[in-house]
Amino acid sequence: MNTPELSRFDVAVIGGGIVGSSVAYHLLQGDPQLLVAVIEPDPGYEFASTPRASGGCRVQFTCPENIAMSLDSIEFIKKFDAIMGTEDHPAHADWVEGGYLFLVSPEHITALEKNARLQLEHGCVVDLLSPDELKSRFPSMNVSDLGLGALTPQDGWCNPKGLLWGFRRKAVELGAQYIQARVVAANLERTKVKSLVLDDGRVLRADGFVNAAGAWAGEVAAHFDMPLPIKPLSRLEHYFMVDSPMEKIPYIKELSRLAFRSEGQGFSGGVVSDHVPRGFNFEIDHDYFERVVWPAVAHRFPPLEAAKCHRTWSGLYEQNELDGNPVIGPWTDRLPNLYTVAGFSGHGMMHAPAAGRAIAELILQGAYQSIDLRKFGYQRITASLPYSELGIV
Repeated sequence: MNTPELSRFDVAVIGGGIVGSSVAYHLLQGDPQLLVAVIEPDPGYEFASTPRASGGCRVQFTCPENIAMSLDSIEFIKKFDAIMGTEDHPAHADWVEGGYLFLVSPEHITALEKNARLQLEHGCVVDLLSPDELKSRFPSMNVSDLGLGALTPQDGWCNPKGLLWGFRRKAVELGAQYIQARVVAANLERTKVKSLVLDDGRVLRADGFVNAAGAWAGEVAAHFDMPLPIKPLSRLEHYFMVDSPMEKIPYIKELSRLAFRSEGQGFSGGVVSDHVPRGFNFEIDHDYFERVVWPAVAHRFPPLEAAKCHRTWSGLYEQNELDGNPVIGPWTDRLPNLYTVAGFSGHGMMHAPAAGRAIAELILQGAYQSIDLRKFGYQRITASLPYSELGIV
C-alpha cells in the first residue's frame, strides 16, 4: 500500500524546539506567503533541552558574534510578551533583569579585564568589581580567593518554557505546519537536497531545508552525509534552598563551571562537567549535588552550607566538539539548500531569537542583514579551524 506524499513546502525545518520555532517565526514574518513545515518528533517537548534549561541570557562573551546575538536576543526577549502573544494565548517570557556576575581568582584578572573592554566596545554595560566592592554588594560572599568580578547588570534570565511555546504558537498562527515525525533519510540530487523521508514512510519535498535539531543535529546531519561534530552532553540542574535568609544574587559564573542564581525563595543552578560520556542520557545522579555542587556553592556563599536540594533534573547540551560555538549557515560546498543552526553548546535558548532571524535572512535575502555570522559557518568544520569562545562558558 502506497503512503501518500506530504505536500510540497518552501522550507522544511528539522526540529521544532526553540531554535527551529524561531526560524519558522522569522521566515513567516519576512514572507507571510511561505509554506513552512516544522518536523518535530516530540511535540510535548518531554526531552527537549529548552524546558530543562536555566533561562540565562548574558553578554559576557569574547566572540563579537556571540555578544551581538546576546544584545539582540535580550532586547527581543524584553519585548516578547508584547509582540508574541496570539489570539488564543498570551506570551510569557517572564524576564528578570537580575544581572550576571563572572568571578575569577587573581591570576585571571588580566583576562577578565580584557574581556570586559571588548564587551564595552560592543555597547555592553560592564562593572568591574574588586573583592572589597563584591563584599560590599554581596555580604554573604566569600571573596578571600577572588581577584575580580565582572557584573553585567542588564543581563538576566527568563522562563525557557514560556519562550519556547511563545515562538511555537506564534509560528503556527503565522502559518507554520508542525508535523509530528522523525526524519530517517534524505533524498539528494547532486548539489541539492530534494526531499526528506519520515519515520512513517511519508516523503516531504521542499526547496530549502534547515537542521535545527539541537542535541540530535549530528544524527540528522548524517542523513545528508554531512559530518557535524555535535554531540549530546548531559548536565544536571538543581533547585536548592536555605532556611535562613540570604541576599538575592545575580547569575554567578566561575571558571570551575559553577553557575547558579536566585530563583524565587531559593537558588537554581549547578556545575557542568565536560567529562561525562556523550550520549542521550537523562538519568539523574542523585549524589551529584552533595558531592560536587554543594561544596562549590557553600565555598562561595558560606550561608549555603545549610542548603538542601529540593529538586534535580537533567537536560542536554548540543555540544560542538570542535570549538563550543554554533554552526550557522548553508553547506555551501556540497548542498547549498541545506542550512544548519545548531551546536550552541548551552547557549541555544539565549541566542535563539537572533539565530532564527539570521537563518531567515539567509533563506529570504541570500545574505545576513542584521548580524554577520559568517565566522560560524560550516567551512570551519571541514577545515578543522576552531573559532573558540574565550570567556567563561
